[in-house]
Amino acid sequence: MNDMEKNLVSESEDFAAMLEETMIKFRPGQVVKGVVAQVSDDGVVVSIPGKADGYIKKNDLVTTDCKVDDEIEAEVVKLNDGEGYVLLSERKVMATKNWEKLVAEHDTGACVEATGREAVNGGLIADVMGVRAFIPASHLSRRFVENIGEFVGKTMTVKIIEVDKTKKRIVASRKAFLMDEKKKAWEKIEKDQVVPGIVRRLTDFGAFVDIGGVDGLIHVTDLAWHRVKHPSEIVAPGQEVQVKIIGVDKEKERIQLSLKALAPQPWEVAETKYPVDAIVEGKVVRITTFGAFVELEPGLDGLVHISQCALERIAKVEDAVQVGQVVRVKVLKVDTEAKRISLSIRQALTDEVKFDADVQDLDFDDISDAE
Repeated sequence: MNDMEKNLVSESEDFAAMLEETMIKFRPGQVVKGVVAQVSDDGVVVSIPGKADGYIKKNDLVTTDCKVDDEIEAEVVKLNDGEGYVLLSERKVMATKNWEKLVAEHDTGACVEATGREAVNGGLIADVMGVRAFIPASHLSRRFVENIGEFVGKTMTVKIIEVDKTKKRIVASRKAFLMDEKKKAWEKIEKDQVVPGIVRRLTDFGAFVDIGGVDGLIHVTDLAWHRVKHPSEIVAPGQEVQVKIIGVDKEKERIQLSLKALAPQPWEVAETKYPVDAIVEGKVVRITTFGAFVELEPGLDGLVHISQCALERIAKVEDAVQVGQVVRVKVLKVDTEAKRISLSIRQALTDEVKFDADVQDLDFDDISDAE
């Protein structure tokens, strides 16, 4: 063995001796305090008393927003992780500190905040005050959960259904909490209430809305006063809405909701919005042998009789207007009880022609002199 090889062996032995000397100062299970020296996506390096640095993996880190120079307390898991670091776990420290408190303050049946950590076979591993909790897949929701992973990183309220003091583990249920909330929500629901909600799902026949833990249905006919072909014309999933409860069947757990009940019925304000002699615009929506129906606004149509469709006499309505055409009309009569509005294209045209003629007859020089 040459001198270079001897030197390398010597340096290796010295490093091993130094590492062993450092490790002797720690033991598995020991709680140490240190200062964060480096933060990465996988974990943090911690400067601890002695000549070695500690390392906390991301999964064993409770303080997710820690920064360099922050003080941190952790438990020694392994003296050497193979990279020269003392393997540490902040989670174990938190679990030990909070276990007795959790058991004392939150016995079976209590509700606590949990954060999903890992999707495993059969359920979700979650963190409750630093203590490991297991939520079975069948207890994650009121409905079947196809992707357990969607709950990882999510904070939720769960109900403790089992406490295993030997293993220092709890079994929790999000479903039980949701069922309790649903029961409470049903107790508060009464017909004619106006409540906030969130649109959850659309179907051809209506929109399902979450009104505080329970779902109600807005039938397509209750979305608006005018005819709606599909709910997507009025609402979208995730949209916040105010709805009126128009029917409750607690035995069948069915709630009927209405969006249009909170909007004024178009005919109730028709006389005010469209006074006689007013000239307004509308769209031709239907043509019959006796006239054309013009939509002034969704849910409010007026009739232009064939005799009022043009300045000159016409043989058929299509000679003057077409479906989809926007026309200017004059309001002749509003009958809110019969829900009828009489309109005239001819008189609107006559008034506008007369107005143009009057404007042309004005002597603007005389007006200027008068000023």
